[in-house]
Amino acid sequence: MTRVLFLAPLTAALVACSTAPSTRVSVPLPVECRVQAPPRPVMPTDALRSGVDVDHWVQAAQAELLLREGYESELEAALAACTAPLGR
Repeated sequence: MTRVLFLAPLTAALVACSTAPSTRVSVPLPVECRVQAPPRPVMPTDALRSGVDVDHWVQAAQAELLLREGYESELEAALAACTAPLGR
């Protein structure tokens, strides 16, 4: 009888603990970015030899502007993929 009187409150306490509502806590976790950085293109002005005339230099500089814009777009896309929120 004393065993029942001792176990009844203990059992009631354990059951009360197990029925407590659980709460979900959302915590941001760092995730490794697995996007490869695009390779840097060879710039046309890097290949010019010294003493090149102005026309060739301007032509290479214009081509380099287009290459840099494309390269920057690829870098921005890689950055956006790494900083975008994860889907749930």
